[in-house]
Amino acid sequence: MRFALALTSLLALAACGGDNANNSAPTVSSTAVAPAPAPTGQAWTDVVAKTPEGGYVQGNPNAAIKLVEYGSRNCPVCGRFAAEGIEPLRSKYISTGKVSYEFRDFMVHGAPDLAAALLNQCVPAESFFNVLDQLFAGQAEFEERLMNTQRTNPQVLTQLQQLAPAQQAAGFADLMGYVEFMKQRGVPEAKARTCLADQKAIESIAKVNADAVNQNLPGTPTFLINGKVVPNTASWGALEPALQAAGAR
Repeated sequence: MRFALALTSLLALAACGGDNANNSAPTVSSTAVAPAPAPTGQAWTDVVAKTPEGGYVQGNPNAAIKLVEYGSRNCPVCGRFAAEGIEPLRSKYISTGKVSYEFRDFMVHGAPDLAAALLNQCVPAESFFNVLDQLFAGQAEFEERLMNTQRTNPQVLTQLQQLAPAQQAAGFADLMGYVEFMKQRGVPEAKARTCLADQKAIESIAKVNADAVNQNLPGTPTFLINGKVVPNTASWGALEPALQAAGAR
């Protein structure tokens, strides 16, 4: 239960749309980064891998500008960034080889975030961002299912919160429609349930989450450029100038 308790305590420390004001901004570069050709027969947006830090990165692994998002699939501010920012980020910056983009889990919503993270990692690496995009696109529907349970049958949520992490994840995956969502995208139910019970994956995601807490990151989304937090940046309109200042122009 220690992991579940850590998630509960995290809710008091971080929130969706947290304020980054106390973190230092990346250094502004006076030099524009040169584009880099993608591997033959591929676009940089097709190049995806799991990172040693436990996230998933899209784009040129040797890009001069490394963008990291600590995010939550149940965070509305992250969802808004996904709707407004991901397409221009990919088309204008990742596709050039100047910028890579890594998503790391910061589970400010506890077990529902864990369920979504486990199932997102249940697909091959090359499909990770496609599923991530669709999870964000379906965010309102997943939330409505959760809120409906809260209104009509709150004791179910209370019971789920008493379970071990893998059981919590499985329970919220069913309640919010995540298992059915994955079935519609070619992941058999048996495989989805195996992924939800994968203790090694749970521990890996928990470590990524702990890294966010240990860095005192204020909430989701938090963006880092080349290892430094970009302050007051939760929208594409705020992030793009920071990328350009770092040389993506």
